[in-house]
Amino acid sequence: MQTYDLAIPTLPCRFISVTVAFYKRLGFEGGAHEFNREYAILRRGTVELHFFTHMDLVPAESSAGCYIRVLDVESTYHSFLSSRLPRTGIPRMDALEDRPWGLREFAVVDPDGNLLRIGQIIQP
Repeated sequence: MQTYDLAIPTLPCRFISVTVAFYKRLGFEGGAHEFNREYAILRRGTVELHFFTHMDLVPAESSAGCYIRVLDVESTYHSFLSSRLPRTGIPRMDALEDRPWGLREFAVVDPDGNLLRIGQIIQP
């Protein structure tokens, strides 16, 4: 039973099957919803992402995304490295960096142009 508030991003995708396959490469579990095959629910630990089908989506023009705050960004980054995503284009994964605003983070852009920033607060 959940004992805390929770926000779950709902992101667009062109094809549920492609989205599910991409996120499984990143260690997510789940898939298309059993009652609506045009919707997917994917989880990785306590992180949950939902996806809905949007056939007119243009990945290079997408402005959808979310921020995922994690406790150990280093291990998440190294886990995602196994997916062998390129550093440029769509999809891609950016390098892990310390940002001047006090976060250590990296970004993943999925095949539909959704931007996921993943980071943790840098302790002083």
